[in-house]
Amino acid sequence: MKTCWPVHLTFEGKTDHMMITWLLLVSLVCKSTQDGNGQENGVLQCEPENLTLSSSGQMIMLTWTENDPSCSAVHDVLVYELVVLKPDFPIPLTGEVSVMPDQIGSSHSWSWMSPFALECFSHSVRIRSRYNKQTSPWKQEHIHPGMENLKKPGVYPKDGLFEVGSNFTFCCILQAGESFNSTPSIKGLGSSESRQISNQTYALTVHLTEVSKNTCTNVYCTLNHGACAYIGYPPQDKDLQCETQDLQSVECYWTVGRHSAVSFKSPTVYHLLGRQCRDRGDRSEIRRCKIEVEKHSGERNWTLTAENKLGKVELLDRADLIKRVHMFAPKAMMASTINARNVTLEWEWTVQHYSTLNIRCQVNISHGETHTIREYFGVGLKFTILNNLIPYWNYNLTVRCATTHHLWKWSDWSTTVNFHTRGDVPDALDVWWQAVGDKIIILWKMPLANQSHGIIKDYRVTCEKSGSRGKEPQHTTVYNNDSLTLSLDRNEEYIVTVTARNENGTSSPSTITIPSCSPVTERTERANGFWIVRSGGSFNLSWSPSPAASCGYIVDWCPTVGHCKVEWLKVASNQTSARIFSKNFTDGVRYLISVYACTQGAPVLLNRLEDYVRETRIKDGLFKSLKWKRQNSDVEVYWDHINQREQSAFIQGYVLYWSEKDSNENFTVSTVNPEDTSLTATNLHISNYKFKVVAQTAVGECGTTYITATLNPLTDNMVKPVLISLVVVFGVLSLITILCYKHWTCIKQKVYPPVPEPVLKWPTSLDANKCHPLHVDHEAEVLDVSEVHYNSVPVVEGYVIEDGKPHASTQTPGGYYNQPLKKSTPPLLTSLTTDTPASSFRSVFSNPSYNLLMQTGEQQYSPGPCLQEGTSLEGSSSEYQPQSDTQTLNFFDTTNEPESFMPCVSNYVLLPKST
Repeated sequence: MKTCWPVHLTFEGKTDHMMITWLLLVSLVCKSTQDGNGQENGVLQCEPENLTLSSSGQMIMLTWTENDPSCSAVHDVLVYELVVLKPDFPIPLTGEVSVMPDQIGSSHSWSWMSPFALECFSHSVRIRSRYNKQTSPWKQEHIHPGMENLKKPGVYPKDGLFEVGSNFTFCCILQAGESFNSTPSIKGLGSSESRQISNQTYALTVHLTEVSKNTCTNVYCTLNHGACAYIGYPPQDKDLQCETQDLQSVECYWTVGRHSAVSFKSPTVYHLLGRQCRDRGDRSEIRRCKIEVEKHSGERNWTLTAENKLGKVELLDRADLIKRVHMFAPKAMMASTINARNVTLEWEWTVQHYSTLNIRCQVNISHGETHTIREYFGVGLKFTILNNLIPYWNYNLTVRCATTHHLWKWSDWSTTVNFHTRGDVPDALDVWWQAVGDKIIILWKMPLANQSHGIIKDYRVTCEKSGSRGKEPQHTTVYNNDSLTLSLDRNEEYIVTVTARNENGTSSPSTITIPSCSPVTERTERANGFWIVRSGGSFNLSWSPSPAASCGYIVDWCPTVGHCKVEWLKVASNQTSARIFSKNFTDGVRYLISVYACTQGAPVLLNRLEDYVRETRIKDGLFKSLKWKRQNSDVEVYWDHINQREQSAFIQGYVLYWSEKDSNENFTVSTVNPEDTSLTATNLHISNYKFKVVAQTAVGECGTTYITATLNPLTDNMVKPVLISLVVVFGVLSLITILCYKHWTCIKQKVYPPVPEPVLKWPTSLDANKCHPLHVDHEAEVLDVSEVHYNSVPVVEGYVIEDGKPHASTQTPGGYYNQPLKKSTPPLLTSLTTDTPASSFRSVFSNPSYNLLMQTGEQQYSPGPCLQEGTSLEGSSSEYQPQSDTQTLNFFDTTNEPESFMPCVSNYVLLPKST
């Protein structure tokens, strides 16, 4: 549009010349405002048209074109100036877009990211063009009017999507009269900062630190106003690799570095070579994408893009698919031909192109707990023959394959093939021997299932002397056992052969030579060149090589205490070490380990020692016979010899501890000789002591045993021997007393025999039929005499006949019976005259206290050996004892020697002599 600014002139008293001059000036001004580029008076005619303003989230996008014909005359850069207008902002935000001459007439665009949500307040954009310092008029477009103008209070934006670690400013629009909380509650978010940006609008800047984890995070500015924010990550996928399985498609896989955590709000979209992937594998760490491609060779780029609303990532892999063939697993596995020791294995391929590939396959052979991998090669390989299998054995086979020249990856394992090989004869047995006393035990290891090659029926043991090959050997059949005890002549050498038999036949013979006697005596010390190390419940042995070991070595072991069946291990001749292990090994048990050299004849013992798999603590009370004895101020504690083989650890010495009663001070003395049986505590005081003896082992002090001792003064030591002597003497005397009491009658007869009763004999001058007077000294006491009779006087029914006239006995119930005798001359003695000399009488009755003893009928006295010619004397104690029968005393006068009348009798007392 061309314009000429009008000029209003007023002429007052001017000449015509002056009028013409001004007209020329005006025409020049009008001319200068026009140019060939469509510019009139400084206004650019090429301006933006068809303005379109849109928004997405917080972004404003403006598009436009220029359709004016004057724009075609632009030959330099055309610049568009843009201004974003927001209320209450004194300085507008500006931007520029440069358009080259060849871009004139096309569509142009410009975008701007607002620091606030567009809902916070209204936005408008102005645009104009500028060329050669000429500008077009401003054109303005408006966008969202803002929630403040719409009277809708709250926190904006709502349901926004944000990246973790970023800062974002929310706006809080309040109602009229509502106050803003300067310290708003922002649960689960980082630091925040707030400021007022209008009368009712506040800006709230928050640091987003926590992931939403598929849920939203609430943002509050008041108790009544809040918004939900989704916080996550842009795509962080990595490690792209591409391959092929069928040579007709490509499959790429990659790793998800970190999940976006907002996949439900903004799922990640993947494109491979520009084509969207359907199988994204959102729930796995490894994601895959497969597309069909044309068959080709050579390297090329494989590009993958991952994008969500928070960002975008591009992955690149360069590869030749021919070198990246990941084969499918073999199909239709089958064991076609099965023998005892080999089988033919076949399979098929599902991809026709595999028949031209050079293939290598691995066969995994499993039997029991054993797994073996074997490899086979071939073009289009689809079968193989497996050799060296175990007869009568179950096998499980699987196969996987890959290309030979460019081994990229193995295929998956195929399905499992199960088969059972045919049976065969058993393997040769492992044979050994053991000497127990005068017996020889032949042992063999029961064949394992992979050695029997069928069901074992029996074992055959053949024994023969080594020097009698021509004789018939002795055969023994054994069922379901692994040993046979033989009684052999230990002075002879024997050859023993053992075989096993199943339904397929008999095994090869196993032969062992039994020597005539034990090669060497048992040795327990560790010899040079022989080492043993405990290792995790087993023994590691090593020894120096022996030239005698033509067929290897044999190691056997057995507990040193008790009866056991030896176990053994055979080692090849080129090895001088072995690790022995047994399920029967027990901690704290000592084992005797022997190493033999295998020869063509009998085995040769190289060395023997004892050791523990693991030493354990010896139980307390080891010293069961612990005693002590005192030597002045020393105390020796001693014990019986300890059989160390019965202990659970090697004893390296002993320690004696002692302390006084109620004292915490301990003293010790020790020895490092395990053969010692005593330790001495010195310089002890008179006190009570507590002693403790322990054994030193590799696992510490153990076998603790206690004993107490009381040390008294040395003078007090005599009390015990004296007391013992008194007790012994008292015991001996008591024993003698008891024996004397039991055998008193016999002792009395031997030592003090009974004295016979007295015999009275009258002088020969007296008439045998007359009684003569008895003279007694007047000083003597007159005795009470009951009756005296003599044999010459006949007795008739209780009467005494004297001079032919009977006299009645004085023992009558009415008078004399049970009464003491009077001191008078008894009637029987009145006839005795005093003509007899008193000396003769005194010589006869010399006892000063004689009493005549009387006995009852139940107590008849048996006269002693001193009585003669039937004379008897009966009497009683000091008082009279009644008699039931008449007692008679006979006196004989054969000699003139009065002493012959009175032998030693204890039953009476003679009359006293006169002084």
